[in-house]
Amino acid sequence: MNNSATAQQAGHQAGSAIQPGKYLTFTLGDESYGIPVLKVREIIRLCPITPVANMPDHIKGVINLRGKVIPLVDLRAKLRLPIAANHDRTCIVVTQIVTPAGDQQLCGMIVDGVEEVANFTAADIEPTPDFGGTIDAQFITGMAKAGGVVKTLIDLDKISAVDGTITLKELP
Repeated sequence: MNNSATAQQAGHQAGSAIQPGKYLTFTLGDESYGIPVLKVREIIRLCPITPVANMPDHIKGVINLRGKVIPLVDLRAKLRLPIAANHDRTCIVVTQIVTPAGDQQLCGMIVDGVEEVANFTAADIEPTPDFGGTIDAQFITGMAKAGGVVKTLIDLDKISAVDGTITLKELP
């Protein structure tokens, strides 16, 4: 079995398929991450955020996007990365996620900066390494190698499904 077939099989065994294709890559701190470009609806500047009471730390509130209220997640906080001040490259990636109920919904993700749309082949993507039993890597679908840099590929649907806090129906 070749490396790409092995990587795809390992991805399926972990419960998430490693899919070659186009990914929007972005930064959180000094690290690069990627999400499937088909999940991205648009990229906008930071805008006024309306806080919502009793939400977890990673849910910053909601924003009004052309008359539609959408929840806003701080990916740094969700992925337990050090919090940093917003700067001129900080932006919101508006994505289409699948909620735990199976519905599709828009959700904004705060990122430190957008890099590019990268095309990763099956040979570029490796399965998530085994970090040990105590490390929560369920949001990671794989690792992509690009130009000597490793980019962590994340599954936004799994991020929203774990605690169910992204669905607007549950917001007070």
